[in-house]
Parts: sequence; structure tokens; C-alpha cells
Amino acid sequence: MDKASFARKWPPATADQSDVGELAMCLAGAPAEDEEIDEIKSAVLAKLALDLGKDASVATERDWFVAAALTIRDRIVHRWLAVERANYAQGRKRVYYLSLEFLIGRLLADVLWNLGCTETFRAALGDLGVDLNRLRAAEPDAALGHGGLGRLAACFMESMASLGIPACGYGIRYDHGMFRQVIRDGWQQEYPEVWLSFGNPWEFARPEAVYDIQFGGSVETTTSPTGVKRSVWHPAETIEAVAYDIPIVGWRGRQVNPLRLWSARAPDPLRLDAFNMGDHVGALSEQTRAEAISKILYPSDSTPAGQELRLRQEYFFVSASLLDLVQRHLRTDGNLYLLPLRCAIQLNDTHPSIAIPELMRILVDLHGLPWDEAWRISVGTFSYTNHTLLPEALESWPVDLLGRVLPRHLEIIYRINMEHLAAAKLKNPGASDSLEPISLIDERDGRKLRMGHLAFVGAYRINGVSALHTDLMRKTVFRDLHAIYPDRIVNKTNGITFRRWLLQANSDLTGILREVCGDAVLDDFSHMIRLADHAEDPGIGERIRQAKRANKTALTRLIGARLDLLVDPDALFDVQIKRIHEYKRQLLNVLGTVALYHAIRAEPARNWVPRVKIFAGKAAANYAQAKLIIKLINDVAKVINADPAVRDVLRVVFLPDYNVSLAKRIIPAAGADFHRGNGSLRHRQHEACCERRAHDRHAGWSQYRDSRSRRRRKHLHLRLAGGRGRRAPARGSGSKLGDCIVSRARGGDRGDRERRLFPRRCRPIPRADAGAAAFRLLHGDRGFRCLLRGAEKRRKAVAVAVRLDAREHLQHRANGVVFLRSHHRRVRPRHLESTV
Repeated sequence: MDKASFARKWPPATADQSDVGELAMCLAGAPAEDEEIDEIKSAVLAKLALDLGKDASVATERDWFVAAALTIRDRIVHRWLAVERANYAQGRKRVYYLSLEFLIGRLLADVLWNLGCTETFRAALGDLGVDLNRLRAAEPDAALGHGGLGRLAACFMESMASLGIPACGYGIRYDHGMFRQVIRDGWQQEYPEVWLSFGNPWEFARPEAVYDIQFGGSVETTTSPTGVKRSVWHPAETIEAVAYDIPIVGWRGRQVNPLRLWSARAPDPLRLDAFNMGDHVGALSEQTRAEAISKILYPSDSTPAGQELRLRQEYFFVSASLLDLVQRHLRTDGNLYLLPLRCAIQLNDTHPSIAIPELMRILVDLHGLPWDEAWRISVGTFSYTNHTLLPEALESWPVDLLGRVLPRHLEIIYRINMEHLAAAKLKNPGASDSLEPISLIDERDGRKLRMGHLAFVGAYRINGVSALHTDLMRKTVFRDLHAIYPDRIVNKTNGITFRRWLLQANSDLTGILREVCGDAVLDDFSHMIRLADHAEDPGIGERIRQAKRANKTALTRLIGARLDLLVDPDALFDVQIKRIHEYKRQLLNVLGTVALYHAIRAEPARNWVPRVKIFAGKAAANYAQAKLIIKLINDVAKVINADPAVRDVLRVVFLPDYNVSLAKRIIPAAGADFHRGNGSLRHRQHEACCERRAHDRHAGWSQYRDSRSRRRRKHLHLRLAGGRGRRAPARGSGSKLGDCIVSRARGGDRGDRERRLFPRRCRPIPRADAGAAAFRLLHGDRGFRCLLRGAEKRRKAVAVAVRLDAREHLQHRANGVVFLRSHHRRVRPRHLESTV
């Protein structure tokens, strides 16, 4: 849908100045009035005394933050309630955004900027002897997300509020988020987040919005007096979902939309009979089992219990959200047949895909709608955003697990699949052999439910997040489904919430833009084009450079405070910040850093551009290979930062515990961006590029000519793996991984010990130039493999596998040294010359 048609479908909420009241009167940068400042001071002091029971003379920074947040929240509520009443009275369609993550960060600065009251509150708090910047730091980041998926969801919520679109986000109120990352001896260690330890001043508890979420049990088929067969689910376990609302404020306070988060609890918090019998721990077992659902984001699924918890977690928030929105719809419209006209449910990735059979269960089992009508309503209500083309990243669940946890939903899925396959056969009667790729059930390697396929079949629109990604989605992962439903896949290129990354994160650059482009640039980013008229103005260019250097100086101080490391603010800041994953290419970046380090040592007199390599991101707690990459980055940093020969030219930094607040410090200082990971910043070009063409675009294909035939070309791929499969190497050997790669890159002479350990017929691969060969770390690959392919014999690709004997070459396996058998007829030393 183009921008014009989108605006027609979702007209922004309009209100005159009197309707908006004080919210719209506070424009960004407007001078603060004395009466308003006095009013804010009185409100903050009242909150401090009445809500916190504190006197200003003994209040801590957190006390002041809570008092200020409650004061701001009071200003939001009246507008929120007025907009809700107006939207329901007008019968406007509402978006329900279902996402397992919402990476909203800190809200104090965001809300103040959106209301335009930053300077007013700064002056009021300053009169009370409180620094607004220190209050911002006192607010913890909301531990509700991890990476681009959660940041995208947060961007959509804020953007819909800014555009005046009635919306409600649904997610989970995680007690401890994913984890708090600490780096010790180069290794990542995980600790629980504590952001909710003393409550959240922005949220409203909704004790009236409590829903029973059911698991397990059995399904009974009954027949009504009229002969209609119905399925009755007899669940074995019930858990309560309790709602908490966080208001999301749009730009200039135009709209306030709720983010509704669910917290899990047991119907009976304590079994008194067991407690009184002395089983004090067992008396809390049911509550502990229930609360586990909303404790941690992405619990480890490496065990059967972890897999079940993940499935329970996804169904928990999906079921509560659908029960809530159906009840809300019935309260306002009273007719479920109008659901697609009043509600649009967006599934953010495959995590909430179980919503499709759950809505069918609600419509058919709870409200008695005929199956065909319920399916028409369901398909007309859901849309699905796909985020990846990697088959292993598209979620799937074992059928046995699904049948044990959600038996009624498995029945519904079977029927959906049966009718879907029957419709496919009608469209192409002779293609019975091609039904397996489009089936919702994957029969290979154990029966599994394909959640991506379920979302595709059960939604009326499926969108990619960039033009390239959408095109590849049609051609690869959903090719067969696209042939059956050719009108469902559409593209929606993701954008950014530019005001957060300008007004809040880069205030100096914001001042320049407002001066050059006018204040209208804050409302419409297209006015930034006016900056091009000043491209030749040396004064503007110098001011922009000064703003960049101020941001780099601030980041330099942060690095010094957290890592006790001095870096040059005049150096180029080369940044890669995103979750740590094998296909996110942090390993390629590290290898390029090692190659650069060697090149600097080899030519110290060359005019090198000083560079600071900055990494940040978290690895999943059970992802051994990703955690090993973090260890490698820190070991390489330890060697390079301690080398006086390169100290003024190259530095390597890993900043732990990456979150939105840290991103707001790093991004304004970045000079080079190695595919930055925050979804609101990289325009969500998406993993389609890195999955299909990462090696083409970043490392390149190295081509080698055979001297006997100019037409013959060979492509060299090197796969580098540490340890065996997914298991991390022994701690002693793994801790030397970075030192080993650096020492090998120096290309020193082979000593006697190395000559004894290396077989005479094997030769280590020489040091590699950055970009000369494509290194790819593949999880589950045992040993090392060199793959050479002849372009003229693509049908018979030649693979030369060199697997080191674990007993004789354990040292080299652990240190990641790669060998080639140079005597092999397909491998000659001249083939490697261009990689040296």
C-alpha cells in the first residue's frame, strides 16, 4: 500500500487546539512559562510526598525519577482516555500488534520529547536542584526485547501513535528480560535483569483484565441433539493472565496507544494444605510453574522442558490477547462477523502464529460459529510479517509436544492443513507429489509443525521488510505457497523513528537541522533535503563535524569509564552492534580486524587511518558458538590493545550489556557501520542480503585461474569452526583462540615444535588479506573443510575435506588452524597465491 492510500485508510486523529490542551501547547524547544514551571514543581513535590512518602531533602535520584514519571503520566492519561472515547465513538478500525518483544528502552526522555515539554521539565527540576540528565540515567531500560525484532515492534507502536492510528500492542511483561550481560575473562556470563524490582511508574495494573489460559488435558467429541458434532476440550491446567498497560505517546501528543503486557500467575498462589503439612517448597510449586512463563525472554530450548516452556509462553500471551480483543470487540460492536472490519491483527514473526488456531477455537468452540465462517473471519483479520529466509530460523514445533500441551489446537491445525491441501489439489490436480513442501506438517526427521507455513495459510497478507527480502521470499522459502496464493505477499520496507535518534540521541545535530531546515523538519523528515543546499557551506560542514566529534568524545568517556580503556576521539569509529550470531558476520569482522592488525604491523610507516573497532551484542545463553565469538572478540582485543606498535592506530572494544540506551550513545558517534543491528536504524534491509549474498557483498568471491586454461575458474570457501559441533572447546584451549589467530596472522617462521606437529605434506593456510577469502562459520560442522568448485563442472563439485585427528592434533583443532593437503591433484600452491 502506498503512502497516500495508507493515509486514506488510516486518517490521522484531528483535534483543534482546545481539544489537545496543554499537550500540544508544549512545542519542542518552546520557552517555558513561569506558571507552568511552578505547576510542574508543585506536582513533582506532591508525588514525592504522597506517592513515595519522601521529603525533598532526603529523596534519592530514583525517588525524583519516579515522582517526575508519575507527574508526566498524569498529563498523558486525560488525553489517552479522550482519544479512546473518540475512536470507539467513530468506530475506527484498530490495529492489534502481537509481538514477543518490545524493545522500548527508557521512556522518560522519549515521552518528554513527544510532548514537547523537555525544556519545561528541565527548568522545573533545575529549580528543585535536580538534573534531568541524571534522572534519565536513573531509569532502567525496559527488559522487554533483545534485538531488531523488538526494536521494530517499538518503532511501529510509536509511529502508529504519531500517525493517529488506533492501536494496541500485546506482549509479555518479563520479570527479568533476557539477561544482563557481564564479561569476565572474555567470556559472557548471564545474570537476571532487575528492572521491575521496585515497580514500573509508567504502567497501570488492570486487575479486571484477567483471563484463564489452559494447557494439556484431552479432547472429547460430542454430538448435539441436532446431530452436529463438536469438540470439547478438557484442560488439565489453568493459568491466569493479568494485564498491565503502558501508554505509548505519539509525536506532539496527538495519540496515546496502550502497550498491554501479560503477567502469569497461578489461580491459587499457595497450597495451604501442603504448606501446613511442612512441604513449604512444594506448596509453591504451582505458582512457580505458572510464573516461569513470564520470567525470562527466550528461555533456553536446548532441553525438552525448555522447549515446552517456550511453547507455553507463546500460547499464553497469544490466547490472553485474543480473548481480550474479542471481548473488547463484542463490547463495542457486538457482532463477531464484523471482526475483520474493526480489527487488524499483525503477527510479528512466527512466534505468535499459534494465534490462528486459537482464534478458530474461540470462534468455533466458545462462540459457536460455523467452521467456514470462522475461517473467513480469521483469514480476513490476520497479517504476518516475515523476518528471515533461513529455514532453521522459521519456527517449528514437534507434533508430539503440541499434542500434549495444546491437544485441541492440534486438531484444528490438522483440519486447516487438510482443507489447505485439498484446495491446492483442486488448483493443480496433477501435482500430488508437490504437496509435501506446502503442507503445514513437515514429515521429515520427525513430524513438526511449520509455523511459518501456518502463518502464511492463515493470513490475508504476508509482508517482507525490504524489496529484496520480499522478492527472495517469493522465490525461496514461500515459493510453493506463493504459487497457490499469488496475491498474499506484499512488501513493506521498514523505516525508523527518526526523532528518537535525532532529538534524544543527537541533540547537537538536531540543532543544526532545525536552524538550516526549519522546525518543520521535526514533523516531516522530508525537509532534510534542504540541507543539500548547504553542502558547499564550510561553516555548516564544520559545525556538523564538531557535533560528530562531541558525540565521539562522549562515547570515549563511556568506554573509559566502563572498560578502563583510552581511545582517540579523532579516530574512525567502526561499529557493529547487534545480537551475536554466526550468520550476523561478527566473525568476518573479527578476521578482518586481525588482517588489518597484521597489515599495520607489517607497514608501520604507512599513513593508516586510526580506527576503533566497536562491538556490542548478546549471545543466547545456550548458543555456544556465539558465545565463543564473544570470547574471540575479547581475546583479539586483549592482544591488539596491549601492542604498543598499533596502539595509536587500532583499538578493539566490546561494550557489554547492549541495549537501547547504549545504542543511543554509540550510534551518533559511529563513523563506519558494519550492518548495524538495531531495527530502527538500518532501515531493516533485513537478513535476506546476509543470508543469500553476504559472502558476495562483504567478502567477495575469490577467483583463481588455472595456468593451463584461462576459462577455468575456481572459488575457494573456507569454513572455520572451533571445537566440535555446538559444544564449546575446553576452557583452557578456547581462551587462547584469539592469541592463536593473531600469532598465525603475523606469519612468523615455523619453529621446531611446529614442524614436528604439522605433517610434512600439510601446509597451513597463509595469512589472509581482508576480503580475499570468504570465511563462514557454520554451526554443527565438525573439523575444517576446503571446498573448491570448477565453474565448468558445477554438477560434480569437488570437495576436499581435511579432518584433523583429535588425538594427534587436538592443539590445532582447538586453536582454529586450517590445513590444506597441498599434494592433492585439485589443490596446488598457486591456487592460494591470491589469498596470501
